[in-house]
Amino acid sequence: MMQTIRTFRATWLGACLAGALLVSGPALAETLPAPQAEVILTVSGAIGTTNADGVLALDADLMASLPQHSFTTATIWTEGTATYSGVLLRDLLAAAGATGATVKLTALNDYQISMPAADALADGPLLAFLADGQPMSTRDKGPVWLIYPFDDVAAFRTEQTYARSIWQLNRIEITD
Repeated sequence: MMQTIRTFRATWLGACLAGALLVSGPALAETLPAPQAEVILTVSGAIGTTNADGVLALDADLMASLPQHSFTTATIWTEGTATYSGVLLRDLLAAAGATGATVKLTALNDYQISMPAADALADGPLLAFLADGQPMSTRDKGPVWLIYPFDDVAAFRTEQTYARSIWQLNRIEITD
């Protein structure tokens, strides 16, 4: 019974998120100008707004112009805790005007993962580009690391979520 309630809740939340993305996405994306510095993340595919050559290209300043969030957590790949700051995946999808159901994330070394767009929840994955207030270098899992608040939400301590925690992230493609 409890699992059924959780499944219903996740499905309902996903449907609400998808609806919110469809409604709010283009309005946020229309305000993003072309990047003025090195692009650290590119979003392509089923998106409503672009700012460079058919994609949404984001430099650090553009990433910082989106709603910011942070949390402190330990990970299975690092020692101790750090405070990670950046943009919730949910907010980035809204800013891009994403309309697809699947998010494909690719790292600098071409490692890829795919996840349902509906899993981009308010308390979920963060596109961190700062760790303890400092930009993350590629040695430190930057320029962008999709990371979850593992210490705050025990449900994120799963093999699936660990596999989705892609670092050196530089491309996102939205597909149907």
